[in-house]
Amino acid sequence: MPQQYSQLKELDAQHHLHPFTDHKSLRADGARVIVRGEGPYIWDSEGKRILDGMSGLWTASVGYGREELADAAHAQMMELAFYNTFFRTTHPAAVRLARRLAEIAPENLNNVFYGSSGSESNDTAIRLIRHYWVLKGQPKRRIIISRKTAYHGSTIAAGSMGGMSHVHQHSYPVYEGFRHVMDPYWFGEALPGETPEQLGLRAARALEEEILRCGPENVAAFAGEPVQGAGGVKIAPENYWPEIQKIVDKYDILFLADEVITGFGRLGTWFGSQYYGIKPDLITFAKAATSGYIPLSGVLVGDNIVDALMAEDDDFNHGYTFSGHPVACAVALKNLEIMERENLITRVKTETGPALAKLLAKFKDHPIVGEVRSVGMLGAIELCANKKTRQRFEKPGRVGLICRNHFFNNGFIMRAVFDTMVCAPPLIWTQEHFDEAEAVIKTSLDATYEAIKSEVTA
Repeated sequence: MPQQYSQLKELDAQHHLHPFTDHKSLRADGARVIVRGEGPYIWDSEGKRILDGMSGLWTASVGYGREELADAAHAQMMELAFYNTFFRTTHPAAVRLARRLAEIAPENLNNVFYGSSGSESNDTAIRLIRHYWVLKGQPKRRIIISRKTAYHGSTIAAGSMGGMSHVHQHSYPVYEGFRHVMDPYWFGEALPGETPEQLGLRAARALEEEILRCGPENVAAFAGEPVQGAGGVKIAPENYWPEIQKIVDKYDILFLADEVITGFGRLGTWFGSQYYGIKPDLITFAKAATSGYIPLSGVLVGDNIVDALMAEDDDFNHGYTFSGHPVACAVALKNLEIMERENLITRVKTETGPALAKLLAKFKDHPIVGEVRSVGMLGAIELCANKKTRQRFEKPGRVGLICRNHFFNNGFIMRAVFDTMVCAPPLIWTQEHFDEAEAVIKTSLDATYEAIKSEVTA
């Protein structure tokens, strides 16, 4: 490793606090230094080329090194590097992007409130939801229901709305006003002999039962990711979302679709809500809006909520310095242009999505694989000790970490969510990249099996 990178690792250990990290072990081992990216690949400081199967973090949909995106940022910086959208001001990039988002979003979502991260935008959605019910004369409607392994961010409010205990436990305590129901997750939640369809109905009914337990007059909204990404790419049975839509309509509660991961083509439609035919009142987005080249997020806001805001001569006292940042908006516009020009969303539907499903299916009979699943360019491989009973390994996450390290060392990134290996490749993958991934998956699963085969019971 060149001396400059060795020094960087030392400085990182001295000064840099990483997200979601055991800092004691990281500082003992040192961080991997990523030095450049091109297309679907990244390179580390030791010169190792790595095929990125996670799009950075569900983000770099058009790949790395796109000069058009850098040029769009440069041009906007030279014209107007920054100005806020407070004080009744706006600027061209924010307006043009808002219009473009309204064109591609579900038809009832025609306004956007900008932020810089998914966590920020989910916080914004929480405030909009609760403020809406105050404006409608029902201030008791404050409870927001989500799922047990939902991820909606790591700020205190968004982390409380999400159901992951390891995220919201550091709030001391979790903020009041959030409830969590079971995931529509057949592999992990199905009762003996229960079919996916039966599980889907049971999971949807769990929402209705919680609404009744809380009292419908106290429930403001249901929040859900079309696919639970950071929770392990949990794909609901086909009958789940239609039942959820019936329930939110029946009890007249708002529906927040968290599309921080599923937005912008990941499922073969602009938004995952369109893929599943659901009709949310709000959609939060981030990540792939700019393919990660610069931070940008937002909330697409339903006409019903906007109408309530417009009916009152009153400030909505919420916002961020960087809401509608001109450079971020300019990059997002160019990113959407690239996606459309290169037909990436249609390719996910007709080519790359089916290719990912075909790839993962090749490993369903592996001794430590209990299930493979995918939708669009999202996929998962479940690792387990007993395929027939879906029995997990002891100490959840231990085997996943072993497997993840084999993947990384063999030049391909898959993320471990406990013992579920997940992927979200850039939308630009070709068959060459699927073939490369296949070879690494086989090698890495085999190596993991060799390391823990005494624990495999069937």
